[in-house]
Amino acid sequence: MPRIIDDKMMLVENEFEQSLIAETDKSMVPFRPRILILEDEISIQKVIGRTLETALYQYDSAFCAEDARRLCQTTTYDLALCDIGLPGESGISFIHWLTRVYPETMVIMVTGCDDMSVAEQTLNHGAYSYVVKPFSGRTLLINIVGALNERQRHLKCRQQTNQLQEEVSLQAMELAETNARLKRTMNGVIKAMAAALESRDPYTVGHQQRVAELSIAIGKRLCLDENRLEALYIAAMVHDIGKISIPAQILSKPGKLSPIEFGLIQTHAETGFRIMKEIDFPWPVADIVHQHHERIDGSGYPQGLKESELMLESKILTVADVVEAMASHRPYRPALGIQLALAEITANRNRYYAADVVHACLEVFANNSEHQFAFPGGVCFKASESRNDLFIQ
Repeated sequence: MPRIIDDKMMLVENEFEQSLIAETDKSMVPFRPRILILEDEISIQKVIGRTLETALYQYDSAFCAEDARRLCQTTTYDLALCDIGLPGESGISFIHWLTRVYPETMVIMVTGCDDMSVAEQTLNHGAYSYVVKPFSGRTLLINIVGALNERQRHLKCRQQTNQLQEEVSLQAMELAETNARLKRTMNGVIKAMAAALESRDPYTVGHQQRVAELSIAIGKRLCLDENRLEALYIAAMVHDIGKISIPAQILSKPGKLSPIEFGLIQTHAETGFRIMKEIDFPWPVADIVHQHHERIDGSGYPQGLKESELMLESKILTVADVVEAMASHRPYRPALGIQLALAEITANRNRYYAADVVHACLEVFANNSEHQFAFPGGVCFKASESRNDLFIQ
């Protein structure tokens, strides 16, 4: 005989169930989970309702899936107890919708259909368990407590995952800021190196900066990605760093260099390579610097490399260096102008200079909206002028 406890006439089948209810009270209060009962038989609804009341659960009841959907739209349920055979939409169809739209709501099937294939189908649709009628209050409560505990585990896991994602996002932001600071520092060091060289050769102040800007413009024309453009820019900014080992009187000599002096000048590519290779860049900056005086026919220096052996970045730097140098004033000659510079690379493409790089350089000047390329510092070289066309904006 079931025993009656308290004045609410709540049925408890045995001592085990009473103990389970007591534990449930402690674990769930003050949260008091809310449960949805979807059952078309009023008598079973009442039995389930009384069982839930013994455990102090809150609940709402619906006789069909349509009513249950309306309840779900206005109330958050921790658990749904669902029958299969319902008027209109089936219980299986309903839980398929419920677990998709409200994935945090657990589902227990409570049905008179004792069919293993149907049970598997409901479990595959997201049900936590399958209770066959007639059932005992003890069985139902065990399944309910298990489902609610599983829900708590899922929620806790999701919370921990969200916290971890937030921590990872925060660390990623901090890392990005650290990388940005390092990049700013690196750029500052690169500019300082360029300035140190220019302090020894005042006639080439701004040369490396202008070559870097033109190199980037050409590189973009050739569709280099951001990573390669960054490597190209840094290499261009320090491509003459090897000249720091050459006596200043040779660098600024107003007349023609002697063969010995020119030989010393030619060492700057190798010296620059030795300097830059000691810096652990994520790009082959040292190699680009090393190759910037090579020519595709093998007549360049210091290694005499040919086109297939040269990096595209070094081919770009070579063309930009020649164009800027010819267009600028030097101690041994006045500025020759951009027209002659472009004529030089055009006449010697496929001989000294890579054809695709020359083509891109010509496009940089020809396709500018004002038909001119603007170098940093306000210095411009008009493509339409002939000689001595250097001017300050």
